Amino acid sequence: MQSKWLTEHWDKIESIGLYVFFAVIFFFIGMAIQDVLKRGNVPFFGRAIVWLVLFLGCAGFIAKGVIQAFFEASGTGG
Repeated sequence: MQSKWLTEHWDKIESIGLYVFFAVIFFFIGMAIQDVLKRGNVPFFGRAIVWLVLFLGCAGFIAKGVIQAFFEASGTGG
């Protein structure tokens, strides 16, 4: 019974696992960037630009996921 459930929902499990993996990677990238900025004594303006770029990258990734889910739910996506 459980293996049948697993095979039926394997695509969803893979998708969730991939999103969790990317979230963890974004977290570690952020921690590495924070460390480099602290050790390099980067001024406030430079730090703000770096964090803005990192935020926009994450926002783009999230927007892509939302758009893809919307298209798949409406039946227009592959």
